[in-house]
Amino acid sequence: MKQLLLALALAFVGIPVFADEAALLNPQDMKWGAGPPSIPKGAKLAVLYGDPGKEGPFTFRAKLPAGYVIAPHFHSRDENLTIISGAMYLGMGDALDKKAAHALKTGGFHHLPGKVHHFAFTKAATVIQIQGDGPFDINYLNPADDPQAKK
Repeated sequence: MKQLLLALALAFVGIPVFADEAALLNPQDMKWGAGPPSIPKGAKLAVLYGDPGKEGPFTFRAKLPAGYVIAPHFHSRDENLTIISGAMYLGMGDALDKKAAHALKTGGFHHLPGKVHHFAFTKAATVIQIQGDGPFDINYLNPADDPQAKK
């Protein structure tokens, strides 16, 4: 577990962190960088508040390309997901069953309790916002699905 937390903390190095409680950010002020190695390549992230790799509240946005898939996984802590644009398809369970997924469209919200097994994918480019209490982690049910294992 310590290795996972360290890897996650290091994964967010280079992504700007705004810890000021009075952070005011317009879209043009957001600093986007490549997603951490714990998620599939192709995502871009912008940390809006806090540090997802550390204890405490955080908020980040992710730009996900069309056809993006996150294999079945869980997070240790609760997360709140809002769809900024596009649509994300979410499914619960241990297997990626696209027919069982539900579309969460622009403006949609989902509270996901920690340790709930789920998967997600996009059909078109999508921007999401995730809020929670860190450290943020992603634990793949099948270790072979972890992008870090494929290096």
